[in-house]
Amino acid sequence: MRVTLFPALCAALLAGSAWAGAQKYQPLAASVQAALHSSVSDRVAPEPKFPSVEEKVNWLAEMSRRLQKHMPDRSGRLEFLKTVYYEAQRAGLDPQLVLGLIQVESGFRKYSVSGAGARGYMQVMPFWVKLIGTRDNDLFHLRTNLRYGCTILRFYLDIEKGDLFRALGRYNGSLGQPEYPNMVRAAWEKHWAWRTHIVQASSR
Repeated sequence: MRVTLFPALCAALLAGSAWAGAQKYQPLAASVQAALHSSVSDRVAPEPKFPSVEEKVNWLAEMSRRLQKHMPDRSGRLEFLKTVYYEAQRAGLDPQLVLGLIQVESGFRKYSVSGAGARGYMQVMPFWVKLIGTRDNDLFHLRTNLRYGCTILRFYLDIEKGDLFRALGRYNGSLGQPEYPNMVRAAWEKHWAWRTHIVQASSR
């Protein structure tokens, strides 16, 4: 099922405007907090595992081409894409979904800050550092930001039992409202879809 967007939302997406929101603070059970802390603390080198060398070369080349207008520097672009793929894969997410979310949240601006104070590519709220990280975690650092963002989205997906619409609403702080989930899905399908069939998720 493809998403139907309001004309104003389509215009905002095509213009590359960010739609940053803010995750809502909520107390976590000690076991959940420990698990999330462990997840963001693991510092294994981010070398993504692709099905084959050919797939790796093709994916990086194609995504690099699509991302070039947002990130002109090729080496920085490739580092970004490898990190997105690694962190998405690690969290059990589709890397293309994560690229769509980043496009909507920050427009691929590393130092983007929302009105609510969310930071970086994936617009992570600072309270997460206190809740599951350590004081030296810099949310403007590429890998730290993507690690937090992917871990948080996975957490919300688990809470919502795989309901992507509701998980995205939680991520943006707009649970139950259609605009943000629809925009992320549209960015995912229109700009970042890659060969494999996009997992169907209910749209509202």
